[in-house]
Amino acid sequence: MAYQVKTKTTYGQRVKNSFRGIVGGFIAIILGTCALWWNEGRAVKTSRMLKSAESAAVHVADVSSVDAAYDGKLIHASAAAQTSETLTDAAFGVSAAALRLERSVEFYQWTEHSSTQTKDKVGGSQEKVTTYTYNKEWTGKPVNSADFKDPEYQGSNSVFITPSGQTWQAGNVTFGAYRLPADMVSQLSCGTPVEISPDEAVLSALDDEISKFKKDSLETSYVHVSGNVIYLGRSSAAPEIGDVRITYTKADCGDVSIIAQVAGDTFTKYTAPNGKSFSTIVSGVRSMDEMFQSEHQANNIWLWVLRIFGIILIISGFKGIFDILVTLLKVLPPLAAIGSLGVNLVCNVVGFIWSLVVILIAWIAYRPVVAIILLAVVLALVVFLVRKSKGAAAAGEKAG
Repeated sequence: MAYQVKTKTTYGQRVKNSFRGIVGGFIAIILGTCALWWNEGRAVKTSRMLKSAESAAVHVADVSSVDAAYDGKLIHASAAAQTSETLTDAAFGVSAAALRLERSVEFYQWTEHSSTQTKDKVGGSQEKVTTYTYNKEWTGKPVNSADFKDPEYQGSNSVFITPSGQTWQAGNVTFGAYRLPADMVSQLSCGTPVEISPDEAVLSALDDEISKFKKDSLETSYVHVSGNVIYLGRSSAAPEIGDVRITYTKADCGDVSIIAQVAGDTFTKYTAPNGKSFSTIVSGVRSMDEMFQSEHQANNIWLWVLRIFGIILIISGFKGIFDILVTLLKVLPPLAAIGSLGVNLVCNVVGFIWSLVVILIAWIAYRPVVAIILLAVVLALVVFLVRKSKGAAAAGEKAG
């Protein structure tokens, strides 16, 4: 059942909050402007670094022996990443021969969700109705139900064991005759399920602990193992509040491809002339061209993601500044609705233009040649359109 909370904000309080919004708006514009400027510089520097790395990188077909001729050079190579170590989660008795072993944990909990509807009243006050609903879900951490709004659900969550997610990594990983540094191994994702052969003594002790917590007979089993999952609860088919699901994955020993600078019998990051550093590792056999293309694509994706974020932040800032105008009109809600449309339109246009100007100036600062060419093209297009329109007007006058 949904639980509702109604609150009322007076006209005076709304005006006061709008003045606070002006300060927040200026801060948002400053942050958005800085983000756009920094992002353009970051993208250009990263692109130049990748181009520098592409021109410097050499492909090494065989890394079965350490070759002093490659020391200090940026290389691309593919080979098997291997380790003789066995990684172990002692808490649950799970082991795997792998480069990395990852334990992820989920808890079955009541979760709170809310939706809010607001209604402006004549005179400028506002009524807000917040509806809270509650669902049973798997979550990444225990949920504190003491903070729930509905008294009926307060204190409804319980957790009898709170393990956290954790990752173990092999300390000695070979790549042919070379050693992979820890920071490169950490880039490999754990995507292969670990077939669990748990330590029975560990799980038996855990079962006893849970049974005592539940105050059930010790004949009730609370520990279930299936595939790469340890399930703590009566039944995985019918989860109860407090149940825990622990999943194990690993990064397999297998072929990987790297681009990195050779440093003796290991690798380090390549530093471009502009000071940006770079090294990468991916699972499988990938060509050097494929890996650099992937890095360029990632750079472009981040460029647009951060551009959109900066533009939204700037537009939100302008809305925060001019929201006071809409608030002052709230004494008559229909009038405020019209004012809101106008303010939003102006803020969207001004914020977008502001963002474009910042990006353009950043381009001039970071890519002056490209920026000048684009400006020349735009100016030429404007001149062409003006002349064309004048010619059309003159032709019309002669026809008249």
